Amino acid sequence: MGADFDRLHPELRRRFSVGLAGGEACTGHGAMDRVWHGRGFVKPFLAFGGTRNILVPRAGRNVPFMIENVPYADTFGRETVSFVRTFDLPGRSRRFDAQMVLSPKGDRVLDYLGTHQHLASDLHFRAEPDGSLLIRSGEHRFREGPVDVRVPELIGADAEVRESFDDSTGRFHIRVRVVNRRFGPLFGYEGSFRATYTDVRTRGVRPGLRPVREEARA
Repeated sequence: MGADFDRLHPELRRRFSVGLAGGEACTGHGAMDRVWHGRGFVKPFLAFGGTRNILVPRAGRNVPFMIENVPYADTFGRETVSFVRTFDLPGRSRRFDAQMVLSPKGDRVLDYLGTHQHLASDLHFRAEPDGSLLIRSGEHRFREGPVDVRVPELIGADAEVRESFDDSTGRFHIRVRVVNRRFGPLFGYEGSFRATYTDVRTRGVRPGLRPVREEARA
């Protein structure tokens, strides 16, 4: 983000400075006012994605929520920060996993989705005039074995994340929308959480937080 980073609210700057150099991990606890789905035809796709912790196949209101941002070096030596979200839905918890990886040249951030990192997208960050952060996804790619292909717009989606900090409550507010350009809104959630910080050099990365499979292609 360069100089644009300095325009963010100080609490957002701290949260998005989580990394190996600082040695801090950030954990957020709160609730999502709403976890929503688009029209009925998207449910099979959400259910399939849920098997790999991509998106969330159930909707709900006032859903207890946790997000874990933990920095580590992946098996290819790249600096990585987990964005593992757990939604405590009735019946069972659901996870939406992503790992943000700094490219080898340090010129972009790549978002790997799910337990096996089959889906990857470039991320674009922007500071808004009010100090909030806007993140938009770029082109999606599917990667498995020798396969490395662009996901067609017909079945792909654009993700938009807006995150801000409310000084009056001491809480982060987040709103996520995933939209297909042809079929419209697919999935999203919105709510708030408080954040705590720990020394990752002391606590390490808890079992189960890292993906089952890591993708080498950046």
